Amino acid sequence: MPRRVVITGLGLITPCGNTTETSWDNIKHGRTGVGPITHYDASPYLVRIAAEVKGFKPEQHMNAREVRRRDRYQQFITVAAQEAITQSGLPITDDTRDRIGVFVGTAVAGVSSYFELVWDFFKTGDARAVTPFAVPMLMGNGGSALVSIDHGITGPSYVLTSACASGADCIGHAFDMIRLGKLDAAVAGASESPIIPIGIAAFDRIGACSRENDAPETAVRPFSKDRVGLAFAEGAGVVVLEEMEAAKARGAVILAELVGYGSTSDSHHITAPHPSGLGAARALRQAMSDARLTPQDIHYINAHGTATNLNDAMETQAVKAVFGQHAYHVPMSSTKSMTGHGMGFTAAAEAVFSVLAIRDQVAPPTINLREPDPACDLDYVPNTAREVKIDCVMSNSFGFGGHNASLIIKRFNE
Repeated sequence: MPRRVVITGLGLITPCGNTTETSWDNIKHGRTGVGPITHYDASPYLVRIAAEVKGFKPEQHMNAREVRRRDRYQQFITVAAQEAITQSGLPITDDTRDRIGVFVGTAVAGVSSYFELVWDFFKTGDARAVTPFAVPMLMGNGGSALVSIDHGITGPSYVLTSACASGADCIGHAFDMIRLGKLDAAVAGASESPIIPIGIAAFDRIGACSRENDAPETAVRPFSKDRVGLAFAEGAGVVVLEEMEAAKARGAVILAELVGYGSTSDSHHITAPHPSGLGAARALRQAMSDARLTPQDIHYINAHGTATNLNDAMETQAVKAVFGQHAYHVPMSSTKSMTGHGMGFTAAAEAVFSVLAIRDQVAPPTINLREPDPACDLDYVPNTAREVKIDCVMSNSFGFGGHNASLIIKRFNE
């Protein structure tokens, strides 16, 4: 019999706040994190808005030497992981450290440091000017490695990279490792810091970015008839997972239970989802089968909801294919309408939001939804959060390459 896996710690840094509770309060109240880009002079570019983390001071959380040595995405992981581990009270001792894993992933790793390093190198041509910390700052596994080092965790530490599904897949993998008995606990999630000119230009080139620079607060409109694309985002989302009996034995506060995980590939196109949502639907079915639940058991769906033309209609089709007529009775919202789209990080953040939706019995809103696309005809909790009975949440994430992941999180009952 597989072991049960519970969630005991949450950590968030998002464009909506630098802690879990601040982020969640703004999400519940429909406050967007999208605004003008301040990381660089965006005036020459077609896209001048993004969802930046605001007021983040890494020196408040680590010494100056570590600030210099860590890419921004790694700084975010450091702080979010610390918040989650502190909340969980996870004991990391000589008796436990080998049985704890770290799977905090990323889609694009230290791309912001890479951009700066390449830019400076080609301006100066001086190889000696390259920081000796360049390689660890760029490494996709660097964030997970640093969490292991910071906390003395000696179990497996590596990442899964599946584009915008990375955070969900890292959490799902940790879930599998614990319930199969290979680990007793894990720190899992994802982090990104992708707000650089070439990254945004590349997404804009394929028509994925919103250019509504003069009205950033309404620029991201998932499921809307007039949606025009996503806003790049940065941040980190981390959870602490534990085997249930061990968590109970030490008196941990159990926030929720992770009960299902599905992961599939479209095998269709490198950037476009399957138009009928076949791969996405299979991931949703897998997750529900894994959890031994039916559509009627799901009380809220945290959608991938990117506000791109292809995703929103596809996701709606996938949910209807799996849920049938019950799809029209399940609240489903896109918190990316407020956080923007932070690649793998938002998949992890949305798992955290799912836990908090259960805790507070609130379905967060999809803001900026005035006139739904006729192809998007479900209940997207438009504009205002809704108090609703929520015992079970499905959180869906889809990524370039045809990656599909679905997590099911449930109120904990002994």
